[in-house]
Amino acid sequence: MMNCEQHDYIEIACLYRYPVILTLNSGDVINGIAIDTTRDPNHQECIQVLVEHRAILVPLAELISMKSATFNPHFDYIAFS
Repeated sequence: MMNCEQHDYIEIACLYRYPVILTLNSGDVINGIAIDTTRDPNHQECIQVLVEHRAILVPLAELISMKSATFNPHFDYIAFS
């Protein structure tokens, strides 16, 4: 489960619309722009990411890590527990 500090980094990425690299439990890697947090139709909390002009939802429970694809003063790499 993601702790509050880790969730804050998700919110920061969305607030500033940072380009991020998400690594999932499945081993898949998603490159996109963090847009918002929301819930999917199954009521899972998700990060909404813009990938090639298309918004996709990624459940937070599936995240292993998030890396910023650009320099910023807030974070570089976050590993989720």
